[in-house]
Amino acid sequence: MNRKVIFVILIFIFLIGCSPQQVSTDERPLTATPSRQPSAVSTSTPLPTPTVVPVTQTLSTPQPLVTITAARGNLYIRRGPDMAYSRIGVLKKGESAEVIGQDVLSRWVQIKIPNSESTGWVSIMTNFSELTGDLKTIPNFTFTDYPQPAYIKNCTEHELHIEPGDLYLYNLFTNAKYLNEVQVDSGVYYIYDATLPDVPLIQTVDVQEGEVVYVTVNGLGEKHKCP
Repeated sequence: MNRKVIFVILIFIFLIGCSPQQVSTDERPLTATPSRQPSAVSTSTPLPTPTVVPVTQTLSTPQPLVTITAARGNLYIRRGPDMAYSRIGVLKKGESAEVIGQDVLSRWVQIKIPNSESTGWVSIMTNFSELTGDLKTIPNFTFTDYPQPAYIKNCTEHELHIEPGDLYLYNLFTNAKYLNEVQVDSGVYYIYDATLPDVPLIQTVDVQEGEVVYVTVNGLGEKHKCP
């Protein structure tokens, strides 16, 4: 190829490379999208979710009452847990009372005296009483207020027989040997003249704790003084 042709070709290529390029009408300038600012990150430590613990309410179950009933006759209520204590009331037949204590050394229970703010003691060894409830739920304690002794003394010249207890008292002339007196529990006693036939009843005495009952009249009505 001659130089003239090569020169023309080079000029043509140069002119094409220098001509402006047409922008396509299908192209649209990109609209700048504003960048989102990052949301603020909380630096505080989140509180833990509280755990709900169910509360179990314990209800105390009341203990059933323990009661004693005079089921087959009247029951004496005494100051302490023994026959030697004075009688302070009567639990009548069919009547019941709440038991609030028991003596650890005997088979006696402390009760609330019906229709009263006082307390007393009754025996559970007798057939006249009937216990309802569990006695193991009742507190134990020892009653330490000891009873005062009571006596019946024969001041007559006759021998005496005393019931209950099948007691026998000699006449006053045996006083030196203390055979004419006897220590008794608090209660009602029947005194008979054992010297006379048929053993007549002389008197009925109600002996209280700490008392001395003097028998001064025999079955013949003869009176005597205690020496």
